[in-house]
Amino acid sequence: MKTSVSRFLAPLAAFAVAASLTACGGSDEPSSSSDPITVWMHPVIADQQASTAYWAQIEKDFEAANAGTDVKIELVPWENRDQKLATAFSGGKGPDIVLLNPDQVPQYVKNGSLAPVDKVLEPAKSNFLPAAVKALTVDGKVYAAPIYHTVTTTMYNKKLLDKAGITTPPQTWDEIKAAAPKLKAAGVATLDYSALPAATLNLNFYPLLWQAGGSVFSEDGKKAAFNQAPGVEALTFLTTLFNQGAIPKSALSKGNVVADAALGKQEVAMGFNNSPADAAVAATSWGAGNVIIGLPLKGKKQITFGTPGGLAINAASKNAAGAEKFLAFMTDPKQLISLGTASGFLSPRTDAKIPAKDAQAEKFAAALEYAYPGEPNPAARQVMSLLAVELQAALSGKKTPQQALDDAAKQADDLLSRQR
Repeated sequence: MKTSVSRFLAPLAAFAVAASLTACGGSDEPSSSSDPITVWMHPVIADQQASTAYWAQIEKDFEAANAGTDVKIELVPWENRDQKLATAFSGGKGPDIVLLNPDQVPQYVKNGSLAPVDKVLEPAKSNFLPAAVKALTVDGKVYAAPIYHTVTTTMYNKKLLDKAGITTPPQTWDEIKAAAPKLKAAGVATLDYSALPAATLNLNFYPLLWQAGGSVFSEDGKKAAFNQAPGVEALTFLTTLFNQGAIPKSALSKGNVVADAALGKQEVAMGFNNSPADAAVAATSWGAGNVIIGLPLKGKKQITFGTPGGLAINAASKNAAGAEKFLAFMTDPKQLISLGTASGFLSPRTDAKIPAKDAQAEKFAAALEYAYPGEPNPAARQVMSLLAVELQAALSGKKTPQQALDDAAKQADDLLSRQR
């Protein structure tokens, strides 16, 4: 049929090789319906074995429904995905289809790497969550078809809260500050955080920035705004907790993970940006009765990160028609429900509801109304990298919150000025 399922068992190798091969185009050859479609899919299904089996079945089902169209789905890691995809695209190479988040889309639209997908969505566009479609739209055109919607929210360890005599989980910044001394007296840290520069700020600093009423960029997108008063308030909140020991020292080297980290090892009482997959990990290691899922934290605003994941088509694809067929297949309610069931994510379609497996799933669904996909900007990912380094400098005490944010803003403004 095509390459064997063994490629799923070596995603790192597949990804590295893919960046150097012409998987879909980059030449002047005409599009052909006989060319295989290559898909770069990230591990949206946390369990590797389940993920391998799921996408292998998707290959079979799609080909059965679309005779003569061959699809090859390569599982590739989340880590360093921007650098590797940018390298592939810049060489006129890469996959026919790639999974993207909204904040990745503008930069690839700007450099001409993506083709619009409006034609795919048009027949059922009214059935998609308007916010999901809007998040993947640039200059009035949709550049990725939503196949799932994520949301993150608070997760608490009941056993640790009980140990500190806390009967009501902290739901606001002030309540976290009040709980910290009690938890410290019980030998427990309060708040999980990931300060490793490689960790996405969508899952650590940005939600706190938004909760403080701030934003990453100015309204026109031409300057950084994170060094204004709300950003300083958010970073001061973090550094104060860190200095008090309410955020584990291991945060400086921690990525966006739960297993084998302080939260997973029951060294910290709560996280504020956790996913259904995190809750499943916690239920296994803590015991299901100790996992409490709450609504997103509240500062000046109650808001959290949640975003649609969308399939985008490479503008250099040699089989654009086949790629569109695959997007149509994956956005059908049947596939959205199956993917949501396997991944624990929510559906981007109102007519494709994913049955809640338990009370925890219902809590995540309730958090969706507070979800925010971030601020689209062609330089979003580059700015994130600049800011992450300065945030760590503030947490480690090398700079004050204001100094760190101002230094990052100066670099970001220079970058943004060069992209106009």
